[in-house]
Amino acid sequence: MMIIQLFAFIGGLGGSEILVILFAVLLLFGAKRIPELARGLGRGIREFKDATKEIETEIKDAVKDKDKEGQ
Repeated sequence: MMIIQLFAFIGGLGGSEILVILFAVLLLFGAKRIPELARGLGRGIREFKDATKEIETEIKDAVKDKDKEGQ
C-alpha cells in the first residue's frame, strides 16, 4: 500500500506498471539494498517537507512583521 502511495504523485500508473517498476528495481539493486534505498528516500522526503515548512513559516512571519509596521 505504501508503494502505491509513493507512486500516486505520478498519476495514471496502473497496477501492472507499478509491478514492472518494482521488478526492475529488484533486479537492479537486489533485495538486500531495497530497504536501505527506501530509508534514504524517506529521509529525503522528510527533509524536503521540513525545509518547505520552515520557508512557509519565515514567509508568514515576514508578512506579520510587515503588517505591524504598516499600522
